[in-house]
Amino acid sequence: MVDVRGVRPGGTLCEEAAWYLGSLSAALSSEAKEESKKPVVSFTAHDGPVYAMVSTERQLLSSGNGELKAWNWSDIVKKGCKEAWSRRPPYRSSLEVPEINSLQLNPKDNSILLAGGDCAVHAMDLESGTFTHEFRGHSDYVHCLALRDQSQECLSGSEDGTVRMWDLRTGAQVQRIEVHKYEECSRPQHGKWIRCLATDCDWMVCGGGPALTLWHLRSVTPTTVFPLPHCQQHVMFYQDLILSAGHSPAINHLQISGEVRAQIPCTPRSVHSLCVNERSPEHKVLTAAGSSHKVDVFTNFSYRAFSLCFA
Repeated sequence: MVDVRGVRPGGTLCEEAAWYLGSLSAALSSEAKEESKKPVVSFTAHDGPVYAMVSTERQLLSSGNGELKAWNWSDIVKKGCKEAWSRRPPYRSSLEVPEINSLQLNPKDNSILLAGGDCAVHAMDLESGTFTHEFRGHSDYVHCLALRDQSQECLSGSEDGTVRMWDLRTGAQVQRIEVHKYEECSRPQHGKWIRCLATDCDWMVCGGGPALTLWHLRSVTPTTVFPLPHCQQHVMFYQDLILSAGHSPAINHLQISGEVRAQIPCTPRSVHSLCVNERSPEHKVLTAAGSSHKVDVFTNFSYRAFSLCFA
């Protein structure tokens, strides 16, 4: 399965907020035809745009304006597409309908973290559907979330220019980093907003308005500033590399030392999302989606093998 948020050229989201699901295994087949690179299922998910999505073994989850929804994979493969459940975080006002644009699964306790326009991070138990914690401290829109694998902590990046670390057990704020106030990271011409972040044990990489930078979390020290002129919108650790993409039609392969090992051309002029299909060794690929109706597929990560078409 490959999913995409229905992004039109120019970066605006489709108003119908439909899911377009394609078969990756069919597209990777040696006998694949052009039809194999088109959607096999589509259905309307939200009244407004779809901002984020994640998948468990049993369900597909998506977020829109103020709500989180789920569909069972068993129904989707039969093209039934019946909504399994819908949840709305406990907003401070019944009139508040902020977009939820970041979702992060926490498999350790079967929960999901969600954040967006209400400047807060919410934790929900997936078994009961109960919201268990609310993490408040940001003063502006929350763009991104990441978990620390070795501890019960999550990080959030915001329009307010901060990365904050939260204790998932108590809801307390553990750390606050004002990235734009570090001279080596600051780029006032682009702003202070944090659009992407990722973690690996005691390390964090984040960027947006400030330069994409590798941080040592224990000492709260920026150790490597990557020489990328464009604002980055997605970043991830992968093996001994850092992969990033943003306001340019390329995927950056970066070394921890700061060297740009490669810049791989891609279809979208602006890349919003990168994903590695870790669950299937047979079909382990990198996908890139953004301001295009196509999702690029990279089979060995060093060149674009083909594109899935969601027009």
